[in-house]
Amino acid sequence: MHAQITHETVTRVYERWAPVYDLVFGRLFEHARQSAIAACNRVGGRVLDVGVGTGIALPFYAPQTRVTGVDLSAAMLEKARVRVARHGLRNVERLDVMDAEHLDFPADAFDVVAAQYVINTVPHPEAALDEFVRVTRAGGEIVLLNRVGADGGPRRTVERWLSPVVNRLGWRSEFPWERLVRWVEGRDDVRLLERRLVPPFGHFAVIRFGVSKAAAG
Repeated sequence: MHAQITHETVTRVYERWAPVYDLVFGRLFEHARQSAIAACNRVGGRVLDVGVGTGIALPFYAPQTRVTGVDLSAAMLEKARVRVARHGLRNVERLDVMDAEHLDFPADAFDVVAAQYVINTVPHPEAALDEFVRVTRAGGEIVLLNRVGADGGPRRTVERWLSPVVNRLGWRSEFPWERLVRWVEGRDDVRLLERRLVPPFGHFAVIRFGVSKAAAG
């Protein structure tokens, strides 16, 4: 049996990651991070950065973009607050502890929801994605930066084998593209705009969804 990802385990794991997160993941994922934020900046307006963590991506947002960041880890957010102060990021309006699956915002509150390396770390990814849609206005976008697992073959076998270990580190090794396809097909207010592979290793992608809110009309 695979170790289960729960809100408690995610919180505990990222409390431990907080002191070293930037050192481990900073330079390695910088190009991918900039690509995702560039997609957000093209839309502009109000952005909700879910899983903002230590705020490592915050300096890449355009100054005119108004950013709210949320994360389940208070320790990660403390690092983010220090970064905001150090860089004088006046466009960052709020940083709050919050669960991605239960966002404390009204519907249609944001022009963009950004989530970097998030949906494979939450207990119920589809529930988080549904929340992203709820808080995004019609005509807005959801921008994901995420590792996409293999749909089959040797890599899928390795991912399954590693899953118990990786889950304890705070994320899923298995997250096939087909899972996102099924989620999109189950809704009529979301459409895929882009899936673009980014470094490192070719296992990561910037994924953009357009939100229409057609079902609410």
